[in-house]
Amino acid sequence: MARRANFFEHLHPPTLPRRESGFGYTFGLGGITLLLFVVLGVTGVLEMFDFSPQAPENYRSVARLTFEVPYGWLIRNMHYWAGQAMLVTATLHMTRVVLSGGYKGRRLNWLIGVALLVGTTLTDFTGLVLRWDENVAWALLVGTNVIWEIPGIGPMLYRIIVGADKVCCSATPVRFYTWHVLGLALPVAILIVWHLWRIRRDGGISHIAGSRHIRRPRAELVRVESLAAVTTLAALVWLSVSMDAPLGPPANLERPVDEAKAPWFFIGIQELLRHLPPLLGGVIIPVGALIAIALIPYVFDRSKEGEGIWLNRPGRNAQVIFGAIMAAIVLLGVIGALRR
Repeated sequence: MARRANFFEHLHPPTLPRRESGFGYTFGLGGITLLLFVVLGVTGVLEMFDFSPQAPENYRSVARLTFEVPYGWLIRNMHYWAGQAMLVTATLHMTRVVLSGGYKGRRLNWLIGVALLVGTTLTDFTGLVLRWDENVAWALLVGTNVIWEIPGIGPMLYRIIVGADKVCCSATPVRFYTWHVLGLALPVAILIVWHLWRIRRDGGISHIAGSRHIRRPRAELVRVESLAAVTTLAALVWLSVSMDAPLGPPANLERPVDEAKAPWFFIGIQELLRHLPPLLGGVIIPVGALIAIALIPYVFDRSKEGEGIWLNRPGRNAQVIFGAIMAAIVLLGVIGALRR
């Protein structure tokens, strides 16, 4: 009697490109990112049972989850580190796509991927705000003040995001809780499903045109993916046991701190704000860089030649532009981190 494929095997098409289906081509970054999002969803739901978004109870509930609820510290640590790791793996996944020409002929899915990276970053930031300690509250105060500088729509956007005319302990945490769960995490989940569907719709994983396909046993591929998933979960648990998620003193917006410290993924923007006007350093340059990345398959590399080929010549302009933006982000981040 023939063996029936299980659910996970049916996630893959029956025909796979020989070279591109190997771990050495994708490094499993897309699947690892998806797994980390699932971990975030599970741990996030568990955290909801003990979290209150209203300040100052939000800080107390985070402290209670960390120090009083059985294994609450592990749940919170896994949620925190999964969020940071997902941002890293999503960025590396996008880098792999650029360097291997995976965006060629897949313009819509590239835009979905860019939207996912933005959504992941904002979801991470809003999640950090919810703990409402001294560092994140003041970083929020500085960051949202930049939004106010946007000509014309700045004040309106500020009120939509913050929930009041200024960052406060009443409306702002509740507003960010709503943003975190319904305004960002839910759309990210929808975009992930759409992203996966588009991969299948566009012919599976990007590959060299005309490359020979083989009928590879899907069970074999699922075993490799299962091993990668177990390894990722083991590393996440080890990190969560070894390093606690940060939790500083409770926020007091009436008592200024020496310096508001941005989260690690916004250190580069904070460094720009040291030297440039808020509108230029906090809005125009970051948004301009994001638009440049989104336009890669529309402006900088419109050819379909070189798909699936690392550092392909037709995509050289796209690789240089994307690499320059990533290098600038890393350099600014390192400079800002060394100032701390």
